[in-house]
Amino acid sequence: MRKVPPHPEYPPEEGRYLRGNDYSPAAVIIILTYDAEAIPPEIEKLVRTGVESGAALSGTLQTANIGIEKVICNIVANPNIRYLILGGPESDGHKTGDAIKALLKNGVDEKKRIIDTTGLTAVLHNVPDEFIQRFREQLTLVDCQFQDEDVIRKAVWSCFQENPVEFRGQMLFDPGAFPEPPLSGKLTWKVTQPWSEPGDDKERAAKQKALELIERLKKKQGNAGS
Repeated sequence: MRKVPPHPEYPPEEGRYLRGNDYSPAAVIIILTYDAEAIPPEIEKLVRTGVESGAALSGTLQTANIGIEKVICNIVANPNIRYLILGGPESDGHKTGDAIKALLKNGVDEKKRIIDTTGLTAVLHNVPDEFIQRFREQLTLVDCQFQDEDVIRKAVWSCFQENPVEFRGQMLFDPGAFPEPPLSGKLTWKVTQPWSEPGDDKERAAKQKALELIERLKKKQGNAGS
């Protein structure tokens, strides 16, 4: 079975997650509906169960935009991860679980909004199309939302098997690393005003050029006044 080293910068994005076995075929994300300083013990237990069962990464996910973008960056940097195990409750506001499911099933539109999700903020401005495409090709979703730690543990175990085993209607096994090199990159910018962000890659390139021009003008102005 083919396994490969993750990218040297793996995992590139910080977050509320634990790092486990880099050669594991599974990553676990638990939907978080509380503030970071008020994470309940049952959510922490689900996260610990993921990494203690052998997951490559196990952590919480709160938002359907920057949160998902960080997950994408971290997972595409490790081709060994082939399953995304989704657990925890659903977020009433962000609908983050729904957004993850829709992303893997449908992708994004030309505005980088996740197709057919009820999440109002599910727009992935900060990651390139290549990362989104790789994320969808590399992963299979294992839906364990609203389940306890025993189900999470069994899901991770099932992903490790050399021969297919049945788990909640899916046949799971370790297929080995995705057959393309790891991708690595951090978020290009943090979206604080999604309504004002570029709608596509051309608009994004134009914005970058404008920002660079502004910086050059500032430097010239500073030099002229010195």
